[in-house]
Amino acid sequence: QVQLVESGGGLVQAGGSLRLSCVASRRIFTFNAMGWYRQAPGKQRDLVAAITSDGITNYVESYADSVKGRFTISRDSSKNTVYLYLNSLKPEDTAVYYCNAVVRFSGQKLDYWGQGTQVTVSS
Repeated sequence: QVQLVESGGGLVQAGGSLRLSCVASRRIFTFNAMGWYRQAPGKQRDLVAAITSDGITNYVESYADSVKGRFTISRDSSKNTVYLYLNSLKPEDTAVYYCNAVVRFSGQKLDYWGQGTQVTVSS
């Protein structure tokens, strides 16, 4: 069973920054993709950023339009960790942020989720 443990959330003023961390219980190169989602109260869970393997040696980053230029996703294989750097935060970024890992094999897709970490941005 895969475990994903997030940390780094908190309360920050608008314009501030945070770094979220997601530590996986196994080597992250075994995942086809890893990403961060967020869910605000009363809203659906949406993809914020993802980093996807091309199956060889490269990784491709992707971002939701609402966070492009402000958030950055990165990975550190030596620490089995994926990070999300949140800069120029806005009150509308307030949400619970969830780490996600995807494994695809034999036409199946497995999703793993962390427990979430709260990010609150005050105006």
